[in-house]
Amino acid sequence: MSYALQTRNLIKKFGGFVATGDVSLNVTEGARHALIGPNGAGKTTLINLLTGFLTPTAGAVFLNGEEVTGMAQHVRVKHGLVRTFQINQLFADMTVLESVTMAVCEQRGLGARWWRPVGAYAEAADQAAQLLASLRLLDVAFERTGSLAYGRQRLIEIALALAAKPRVLLLDEPAAGVPTSESQELFETIAQLPREVTILLIEHDMDLVFRFAERISVLVNGTLLVEDTPDAIARHPRVKEVYLGEAVGG
Repeated sequence: MSYALQTRNLIKKFGGFVATGDVSLNVTEGARHALIGPNGAGKTTLINLLTGFLTPTAGAVFLNGEEVTGMAQHVRVKHGLVRTFQINQLFADMTVLESVTMAVCEQRGLGARWWRPVGAYAEAADQAAQLLASLRLLDVAFERTGSLAYGRQRLIEIALALAAKPRVLLLDEPAAGVPTSESQELFETIAQLPREVTILLIEHDMDLVFRFAERISVLVNGTLLVEDTPDAIARHPRVKEVYLGEAVGG
């Protein structure tokens, strides 16, 4: 079995507080893998360790079998590890196509040529348009990002991440703040992404998690409680206890 992303005995301490304790996570290539847990479980800390925003106290992170523990964030992006954030970070006054074209230019090493208009890069614009089509966004290509519904804005953020050509995409609560009427479309679109992109998802909406994920890891108090299939997680008594006795996935 080939792993796209792994951690081995990952520990992060802030003084005497153990935020992440001895976490060994295995995400297979092409996986649709979810990381869940109650508030304060250490999910965001773990994502920050994976991406290089935080340095672990101990342990290691591997991307496609290569250790990346000591690599800076931007270097990990170049190696194919890309994330989105809980709060989107878009240029509200740019059009959707301009935003994604700019991201494509950055991936191609053209981002420093700020004196040329984005429209001067025809190949980059074509690639951006293809990305938008794959995410059902081509119909809003010439609209300002700030004018769109929030669910569409979340998809634009994913388009920006995909422009970096990730091998592993970390989605940090993509449905946060998205109305229920839009979140279903958001996840249907994410589910159709090519399997060349491995997805690790953090999400609080359990209905969305159980419809999307093929494998689920449960983090509690900074430690990995269990990793299994959605059906097994839904039946796990300790998981139900952690979620205050509610029927997880039910």
